[in-house]
Amino acid sequence: MAGIELLSDQGYRLDGRKATELRKVQARLGVFAQADGSAYLEQGNTKVLAVVYGPHEMRGSRSRTLHDRAVINCQYSMATFSTAERKRRPHGDRKSTEMSLHLKQTFEAAVMTQLFPRSQIDIYVKILQSDGGNYSVCVNAATLAVIDAGIPMRDYVCACTVGFVDETPLADLCYAEESGGVSSLALALLPRGGQIALVQMDARLHQDHLEALIEAATTACKGVSKVLDEVVRQHLQEASVLTGED
Repeated sequence: MAGIELLSDQGYRLDGRKATELRKVQARLGVFAQADGSAYLEQGNTKVLAVVYGPHEMRGSRSRTLHDRAVINCQYSMATFSTAERKRRPHGDRKSTEMSLHLKQTFEAAVMTQLFPRSQIDIYVKILQSDGGNYSVCVNAATLAVIDAGIPMRDYVCACTVGFVDETPLADLCYAEESGGVSSLALALLPRGGQIALVQMDARLHQDHLEALIEAATTACKGVSKVLDEVVRQHLQEASVLTGED
């Protein structure tokens, strides 16, 4: 990616967006009837399916049961056709395990697990098409799936990946920007209270850039939250029409 201009002199990015502009988000809830909750979300060209089961009785080892709250189990995977590289991505590889842990930590901060002691909530996310911001898009899709399952949350948990180019923070990075050598981080936020659920950095980041990136990511997450809220409200409106409610 060396030599590619990620930000033009006029302030436009490779895909024509301004620095703080989010990629277009399209989403649907209730796309998988067999699950308790599900959602499909496109953020730019990154496409994710999220499915939720639970709360249900603990499966497997009873030693994992928590008497005062639910255990959240997250599994992240990528479809073999999700990237142009066509590399084999075996289930359970190191990257998938790491991403699954990040998602678990994120939703432990958002889901009101204390309402469901001695139970388990399963969150599965699969990348169908990858074009940057994989963790962030998975968080946003899983949030909708958890809402679709009717599981109480403290707030929407929204995520966005941001990076620095020529001293300018760029919001919602695509793959070309992520692989262009920019300093970047992914932030998961509960917007109403400003609580940070997770900060993920894949590379070293200069401390002088950290505050500006956190601020840009916070603003971007609040923008994502508004979009997800509109998706949920539209879904509820359509559901009420189908059931004949006013």
